[in-house]
Amino acid sequence: MDDLTIPPSQDGAPDAGAERQDPVERLDDATDALMMLRDGFSGEEPLDEVLQRLSETATRAVQDADAVTVTVNPEQPRTAAASVAALIEIDEKQYSSNRGPCLEAARTLRAVRAVVGGNGGSWPEFDAAAEQHGVRAYLSVPILLPAADHSDAKHVGSLNLYSYNALAFDPFDEGVMRLFTTAASAAIDNAHRWQRSRDHITHLETALVSRAVIDQAKGVLMAVHSCTADEAFAMLVQDSQKRNVKLREVAQGLLDSVVPR
Repeated sequence: MDDLTIPPSQDGAPDAGAERQDPVERLDDATDALMMLRDGFSGEEPLDEVLQRLSETATRAVQDADAVTVTVNPEQPRTAAASVAALIEIDEKQYSSNRGPCLEAARTLRAVRAVVGGNGGSWPEFDAAAEQHGVRAYLSVPILLPAADHSDAKHVGSLNLYSYNALAFDPFDEGVMRLFTTAASAAIDNAHRWQRSRDHITHLETALVSRAVIDQAKGVLMAVHSCTADEAFAMLVQDSQKRNVKLREVAQGLLDSVVPR
């Protein structure tokens, strides 16, 4: 594909004669992996679980992918999931140095392939960390949430593939990962919606519990001071402001003081 960025390399360029799976077999593997990815996702799943499944399934789709990590939060990147935890260090070296193929893919919104040791010294931190772990080739593909047009697409992270083979990854692999990132973006969007719903429900539950506690405390004050509900509530508010303590905590403290232990 014409937007796959491959830094200049003297000795690591893919060899057309290298032994690879038959294209039909590669397509079958990719299709099976995508079906596994689709079947595994649910509408109610935390984001990190979605990303972990994505990293593990992506290794099945690409012949040379020995490991996959997922980078999120482009402004302050972190690795949220990894099929091989030890390789997270390579990602972190890129984050700390603010350069590397993962960040290049994030900045250009284009897939970036890198051959370790063949990047002209552009990413020395990445090269050193990758060599330490025996990684020879790398492919990073940005994950974009759907939008009306490309310029409005929201970049939410990157899918990073590692291989111990310097000849790994070609335009076919990049195309497969594009499909994966499309599926991933939908799953990430669903996970965000689910988390927002859970947060809203939790907030409502907390508010209902707080209301119940405050109502009970008002009842105690009404009984003790022979006052109205509004007057009892005003007492709680005054105590809350005076002590700089949340109203619910004032109410709970009052209840605790009158309940036998």
